[in-house]
Amino acid sequence: MRFGIMEMQLDALVPSGITAAQAQEHLLGFDHAGFIRSLADKGFKIIELNGDLPIFFPNVYLPTAVEALAALKTEQDLAYTVHLPLWSIEPSTPQNPVREGSVEAITRIIQATQSLQPETYVLHATGALAAEFYRMHLPESARPLILRLFQANAIASLKTILSRTGISPRKIAIESIEFPLELTWEIAEQVDCSFCVDTGHLLAGFSGDIDPFEALEQCLPRLAEIHLHDSPWYRKTRQIGYGKDHQPLGQGDLDVARLLDQLDQNHFSGPLIFELSIDQALSSLETIRSIRPEAVDNP
Repeated sequence: MRFGIMEMQLDALVPSGITAAQAQEHLLGFDHAGFIRSLADKGFKIIELNGDLPIFFPNVYLPTAVEALAALKTEQDLAYTVHLPLWSIEPSTPQNPVREGSVEAITRIIQATQSLQPETYVLHATGALAAEFYRMHLPESARPLILRLFQANAIASLKTILSRTGISPRKIAIESIEFPLELTWEIAEQVDCSFCVDTGHLLAGFSGDIDPFEALEQCLPRLAEIHLHDSPWYRKTRQIGYGKDHQPLGQGDLDVARLLDQLDQNHFSGPLIFELSIDQALSSLETIRSIRPEAVDNP
């Protein structure tokens, strides 16, 4: 199986123990390709680039920086995926000016990284506002109407993104996030997108009261990527696991052997991206190796 890691490593991206002036110099002069090389040196050959980095590192997707990433990809035989922006982004909001800005921010990242030929672009089709309404105590008669309003806006935003970028809809993988899984799945179906199953989100109950393996089975026809991390299972406490996901494998309730077997039986060949720190990802690989050593060739 093909295991990779996210590049959003905050402790590694911003060194500790430096002055404010040094921090500013680091942000402006950040060597994106050099940082990706450091992840590859840990043994990870699939790297999930992050579309939110330009908030703090304004130069990461300038043409020269992207050329350096492309050269590194060839040199190190790497594969990239891209997690599209989610901070400050709400592609499902009824506020059209905010939605248009979100579409533009997402479009820019796709256009900036297209030459890297990412295997997939992972998208949160709904954002923080949709999640807030999802958890709000609403009249049951109003809840479906409100949630489907967010869903319809997400679909409209997706269609605009696809029109502006010209990429295939199957290049975008809609992620299971804090929104009903059935509505998120319908977005992927209606726009003919792929899907990204996030194991920790499902376990924590973010996408509803659903068995993670039943969700995986449903999503297999469109499955392009797995976000891999552990969490306590929602059904044990009936408490949504805010802040309890993004744990190393073996620290929550994910049945890792069953997950790997289900993916293997269905000939899944897409990336499994650890949404963990470097040390947590490496320890998770050791957990996998102890359970299914044949699943781990090189991390």
